[in-house]
Order: sequence, then structure tokens, then C-alpha cells
Amino acid sequence: MSITVATGSPFAHRGELRQAKRIVVKLGSAVVTRGDECGLALGRLASIVEQVAMLQNQGREMMIVTSGAVAFGKQRLRHEILLSQSVRQALHSGQNQLKDMSLPVLEARACAAAGQSGLMALYEAMFTQYSTCTAQVLVTNLDFHDDQKRQNLNSTLQELLRMNIVPIINTNDAVVPPPEPNIDLQGVNVISIKDNDSLAARLAVEMKADLLIALSDVEGLYNSPPGTDDAKLIDIFYPGDQQSITYGTKSRVGIGGMEAKVKAALWALHGGTSVVIANGTHPKVTGHVITDIVDGKKVGTFFSEIKPAGPTVEQQTEMARNSGRTLASLHPDQRSEIICHLAELLTERKDEILVANKMDMDLAISAGNLPPAMLNRLSLSTAKLNSLAIGLQQIAVAAQDSVGRVLRRTRVAHSLELEQITVPIGVLLVIFEARPDCLPQVSALAIASGNALLLKGGKEAANTNRVLHQLTQEALSLHSIKEAVQLVSTREEVEDLCRLDKVIDLIIPRGSSQLVRDIQRAAKGIPVLGHSEGICHVYVDAEASVDKVIKIVRDSKCDYPAACNSMETLLIHRDILRTPLFDQIIDTLRNERVKIHAGPRFASYLTFSPSEAKSLRTEYSDLECCLEVVDSMQEAVDHIHKYGSSHTDVIITENENTAEQFLQKLDSACVFWNVSSRFADGYRFGLGAEVGISTARIHARGPVGLEGLLTSKWVLRGDGHTVADFSEHGTMKYLHENLPVGQHLAGQRNSN
Repeated sequence: MSITVATGSPFAHRGELRQAKRIVVKLGSAVVTRGDECGLALGRLASIVEQVAMLQNQGREMMIVTSGAVAFGKQRLRHEILLSQSVRQALHSGQNQLKDMSLPVLEARACAAAGQSGLMALYEAMFTQYSTCTAQVLVTNLDFHDDQKRQNLNSTLQELLRMNIVPIINTNDAVVPPPEPNIDLQGVNVISIKDNDSLAARLAVEMKADLLIALSDVEGLYNSPPGTDDAKLIDIFYPGDQQSITYGTKSRVGIGGMEAKVKAALWALHGGTSVVIANGTHPKVTGHVITDIVDGKKVGTFFSEIKPAGPTVEQQTEMARNSGRTLASLHPDQRSEIICHLAELLTERKDEILVANKMDMDLAISAGNLPPAMLNRLSLSTAKLNSLAIGLQQIAVAAQDSVGRVLRRTRVAHSLELEQITVPIGVLLVIFEARPDCLPQVSALAIASGNALLLKGGKEAANTNRVLHQLTQEALSLHSIKEAVQLVSTREEVEDLCRLDKVIDLIIPRGSSQLVRDIQRAAKGIPVLGHSEGICHVYVDAEASVDKVIKIVRDSKCDYPAACNSMETLLIHRDILRTPLFDQIIDTLRNERVKIHAGPRFASYLTFSPSEAKSLRTEYSDLECCLEVVDSMQEAVDHIHKYGSSHTDVIITENENTAEQFLQKLDSACVFWNVSSRFADGYRFGLGAEVGISTARIHARGPVGLEGLLTSKWVLRGDGHTVADFSEHGTMKYLHENLPVGQHLAGQRNSN
């Protein structure tokens, strides 16, 4: 990989960390030592060594500043003392039973002297597994204050790095004096080496490192001590924010604390080195923390000198949630009014939208990296905007009966009435590719359902998305809730957004199957509504009508081959082979320039067959399809269950009994009889618009419109004198009488 040389100034954004050439990894005492503070955490060390060796082998220059000598020595000295005491006691008493033995307090310098060689031997053995050479370097504060010693140290480290050796650096704790009062950080050129935080910072600046990764036993820097109420992890920390931080106690081991780490980090940042503070104690939680940081992923706290003009994505989400609650409390007429106004803006301001869209189209065409199908999705026209406006008007009508609708009403007892009512899900994250028309559609559905919305669009449509989002916020301003819909325009990676499980309630990906799969893989504790594949089947039964077969097959495959509801596999009943109908099917596909891939059974019937399908579970998303032969409707169902994606599957037959069995037996989100698979669409279903098609087994399934963005809650109204009575001989009488629901919204009580 190509890695740039340090420029002398810290990186401004996480994504730039991929270009870090020289990296210092500081391992705090809590990372290196076990929980009992006696001995090393070998599993964690092995993972850290693997990551450092991997980065070193990529051509980077890695240095480690490590703690652990004292803990390693303490373990060795305790073992030696116990062994010595047991031998002496056995000799003097002549008895096999040993008395209780107390351990003396071990002096830290002696522990460091006893543990340093063992610690280094362990590092050397571990790095040898990756064909990586290491060298030990012990330093003290005096080595940095004496110019000649500092130059010698610099020269030694430069030579080791030149020879592709990883320096393992530690303070020489066997001779180091006690920590001095906090007189460091008074100026740019002075920092007292009183712990490994300050050592790592001084070393990083001295060696002109691009990146300092400080691993501790907390996730990063919090705005207040971790574990306290309202403590939030700070993603990016700026020097000017220091006054807003409240520090807690120091680490369970070591002599530093978070305040020391922040001071050292800011000193290194001022000296030209980027800094990330992260958790190195829970690899199962943080993953490969070092390589993740270098990959630019949102791990720990990143220190930056450049503060962006706009809010962070966390702040955007918080603003959206707060405004979303106000949106949900509006009267249905008010939500409809917002959507209608947005529909009007799409037509009134179409020139502004089309100018921005032309900019995106020109950039995409000049770049030449978008296929024709994506260019078509990216392009907007007056006709598309008019169609969008009509769809939004339909959503506005549906919004009248969405939030607060009573689903069930039950009289639990004479003085208790229970209602189940519809409510918004909360905060939605919708990620979509080069598809700007998605923005107003999804925004309207979110407004109608009272949900806050976070939008992340593809960079190909950046200009169009910006204008459409401005119009959306203008419409929301009718009722002072413009922040309910937010457009993420920062450099946030999709994977990082998927980790915001505490603020986002549902992720909806709109785009390619690869995008959906990536998001499903990256989502950490957040439900994902969507489908990873659209492997749709059309089964032609032995009793199918010729005219219907030709029309349905052509439309299912050729109307829009890139769509997720396009036919990918055509199943033919064996009796149709070598009949005029079969010839017509083949001729139709060939005339439409559809490339046919033969399934294994179909290929066995032919002397000269088309190219054989590499897999029966393929989404071609193009003018290609697989053709396979089955013996019966049941075999077609079995084939679809084995190779399909539970999206949309079709049977073409004139036999009603066969069709009904197919519809009943097949477990897919959409199952059709004598209908094109292209009908699996929210607009065709009368939903006005859809946020996507779901193949999930819970919540929403199939085309997801307004109803799929709602959940429910239970509301119980009483007279204040009733308590729950679950005792065997309780006096309370439970009625559980179902009351009529009608079209009432919550709060509009029945007279019954």
C-alpha cells in the first residue's frame, strides 16, 4: 500500500489516519497487566502484537511504549519469596504443613529490575511469530533534557526504524526518581517524563510520528467520569473543549490518569502528532482496536486542531430526536400540511433542483465510474419531480390516520380501560446511494409517521441532496421542527453510523445488495430493515397460458433488470420442454438480449446448452437469468426455498388449485399468481411510496410504506383507586371486555 510521509502537522480527520507512516502505540498499565495487577494479560498482548506486526509489514514504522515491567517483576518476586519462605519454614519446623505466610510490600524499582528482561523476552517471542524483529530501549527524564543524550536516542531509534525493527520503549523504572510535581506542559518544548503517557507524547514529537495511539482501560475521553449519569464518549476532542471536561479517578494501576493522558495528548497534538485515546482491554468489544484506528474507523477519542463548522453526527442525531418528539405530538393535519408543502416546493423550485442535479450528472459522467443504470437513478427531470409530488400528496392523505391510531381497546376492569395505539419507532437512519429522489420520499414517510430522520446519501448526488434537504427543512419550518430531518454531510463512514446503537432505532438501506449486506454486517445492535438479495423466481406451470407466460416473463426480466424485484431464475415445468411455448419463451428472451444461464438439470437435456449457471443463488441485476427445469409445483417450491431470498416469487398457471397451493406453501415476502414480479412495489401496492422491501420475518415484510415505520404502545387509564391484584383469592374482577375501535385516534374515547 502507498503511505505518505509525515507533513509536520496533525491530521484533521480520522479518514486521513490511513496515511500515517510512523506510529507510536502506548500500552497503559491497565492494558498490559492482569486484573489482579500481578502478571501480564497475555491474550491482550498477543492481539496487540499481531496488529502492530501487521502494520509494520504494510511498510509503516511502528514503535511501542509499554508498561508492565513492574507487574511482571512483582509476579516473579512473589513467586521467589513464596518459594524461599516455604523452604525455610519446612527446614525449621520439620513439618509438611506450612503456616500462613505474609508477603512483604514489594518496592516498585526492584520489581521493575526483576521484570524488565522477562517482559522484553515475551515481546521478542511474540513478534518472532510474525518474522518481526524488536529492540529494547530504556529511557529516563534526563535522556530528554540532555541535548547529547536526546540526539543519541533519536539517532538510535531512527536507525532501528530504518532496519525495519520495532523499538520497545519503557522508562527505566529501576533507577527513575519519584514523580515530580506537575510542572510539565508549561511550554511547547518541555514535558516532564513522569509516566508513560508523557513519555509517549515526548517520544512521538521527538520522532516526528504521524500518530500516537494511547491504549487505556476506558473507551476514550468522556465529558464526565465514565459510569456517571449522562457521561458520553467524545468522538473528537478539540483543544478549546478542555474546560468542559470533568475528570474522574486515575486508572486502577499505573501512576497516570485520564487528565494526564489528555494533557500529554494535547502536547503531542501541538507538536504535530495526531492522537487517539482508546480502550485496549476488551478486544472482543473493540475488535482490532489498533488497526481499526489506522483504518480511520470511529474508535476512541480522536484529537484534532480543526473544529468543523457544523454539528457532529451525534449532535445531529440528538437534535433530530428532540424535534422528532415534537413532530410526533403534532396534529395529523399539521403533519399532512408539512408534506403537502414539500410536494409544492418540489414543483415550484424545480429549476433550482435540476441545476444542482445537472452538476451531479456532469461530475458523474466526467468521472466515468457509474454504470448506466446508476446514472439513470441519479438523473432527475421535471416529469420525475411531478411524479414525486403526486406520491407525496398520497402520503399526506395517509398521514391523517397514522400516529395515535387505536389498534385495540379493552376494558380490563370496571375502572380500567386499556388501549394499544400506534407510535413512531424513533430515530431512523436511511442510507441510500446515487438516488436523490429517495430523499423527499423517505422524508415524507418519516414526517407522516412522526419519526426523526437521519439521511446519509451517496456522494454522487451531494448537490441534489443538499437542495432537496433544504426544501425539506423549509417545509418542516412551518411548525418549527426543521431539525427533525438531518442530512449527514460530514466524512462519517457508513460503518461508524451503524455503531450509534444508543441513538438510532432502525437502519434502512436503499441501494445495491452489496450495500445492504455491508450494513447488515456493520450494524451493532440496531435492527436493519431490508433485503440483502432479490433472487426472484417465476415458475411456469404445465397448465400455463401462452399469452400470460410471454407477457409476465418479459416484464419480470426486461422492464428494469437492475431492480430488486426483477426475475433472476425462470423455472420451467418439464412437460413444457420441446413445445412451441418453450420455443416462444426462448425467442422472447433472446429478442430482448437476455443472456441465459442453464441450470444443471436444464443443461442435461441439451446437446449444446447455454453457459451453465455458476450458482443457482445469483442476483444478476442485468439482462441475464438462470433457466432450470422442475418436475412439479412442489419441486418448484422446494427449489425456491433452497435457492431463493424470500423476496418475490411468481407462479403462472390456469389451475386454481395448483396456484393456491403455491401461494400457501411458499414462504416469501411477496407471492404472486399470474402477475409480474415487478408488482412488488410500494407505489403499485397503493402505499404512496416505500422505504424499501423487507424480507425479515418480524416487524414489516414486503414493500414497507407508512405502516412499517410505526410501532405501538399500551395506554392504561384508571380512576386512581385500583391496584393490581394477582392473588389467588383476590377480590378484583377482571373483565377483559373488547371494546369497538372504529377510526378513533388516541384520546378520543368511546362512549361505551
